[in-house]
Amino acid sequence: MKLLVTGGAGFIGSVVAAQLVEAGHAVTVLDDLSTGHADAVPAGATFVEGSITEPGDLTGFDAVLHFAARSLVGESVEHPDRYWANNLGGTLTLLDEMRGAGVGRIVFSSTASVYGEPERTPIRESDPTRPGNPYGASKLAVDTALTTFANLYGLAAVSLRYFNVAGAYGRFAERHTPETHLIPNVLKVALGERDSMNLFGSDYPTQDGTCVRDYVHVADLARAHLLALDACTPGIHRIYNLGNGTGFSNQEVIDVCREVTGHEIPVVAAPRRPGDPAVLVASSDLIQRELGWKPEHNTLRSIVGDAWAALR
Repeated sequence: MKLLVTGGAGFIGSVVAAQLVEAGHAVTVLDDLSTGHADAVPAGATFVEGSITEPGDLTGFDAVLHFAARSLVGESVEHPDRYWANNLGGTLTLLDEMRGAGVGRIVFSSTASVYGEPERTPIRESDPTRPGNPYGASKLAVDTALTTFANLYGLAAVSLRYFNVAGAYGRFAERHTPETHLIPNVLKVALGERDSMNLFGSDYPTQDGTCVRDYVHVADLARAHLLALDACTPGIHRIYNLGNGTGFSNQEVIDVCREVTGHEIPVVAAPRRPGDPAVLVASSDLIQRELGWKPEHNTLRSIVGDAWAALR
């Protein structure tokens, strides 16, 4: 198939683009490089520098895999207009261009942030969606738009709601500025790029008192997109959670990073951050049952080990 990957120069988008090229598809990456990197576009893919707000003529494409978005929670609170304009406004422009060009399939990069503070864990797709910030709200609005376009225009759409994505796929590793994710920040200490790690809260009602989060390997996550692409059905918008199904505490992450890197990784105790739930774990039963997906790199050591190998 001829596929457009928006945001394909970012961490997750580049891994999906690489797997699509490996599967024999003709891949075009559209990215404005505001957070992505041109050298992350995989060999064999065509790169077009541009924005989803002006995606150009999409005639000839069979489907779109849509990753282009602003994704910093804190920034979304400070500048919500940017998130609504890009994440929702840009996607609506993209959907209109798809309709005009006769492109009937889309796989959308959504987020667990749409659930906000969960009522229970593991979180299921049927649970209430109450995003606590403009980032999550803008992603949920896109999900609503996709349902509408599926109902009105016969769009075939799949939204994948990610939990914590980590690891690496060969040379494709996390390179965010600023970096807000735990594993790469812990590894920066081992690399000598940070002096220590702040550990926010040690009195949560968990096994070791630190927050528990669901980590899914980026290679497993990317593979789910290929399955979702094949599962796109005209007139239907499917929504799936993507996680490991197993939670790892912040302390466990630091301990495994110490083992993998052989570095001490000093830790500084810090107070809880407001709004941090004790446990966030996904139920991925639905995508496992309907599409046959399951995480293969499901140990913390595998996730951290691949991330560390890509950084060295």
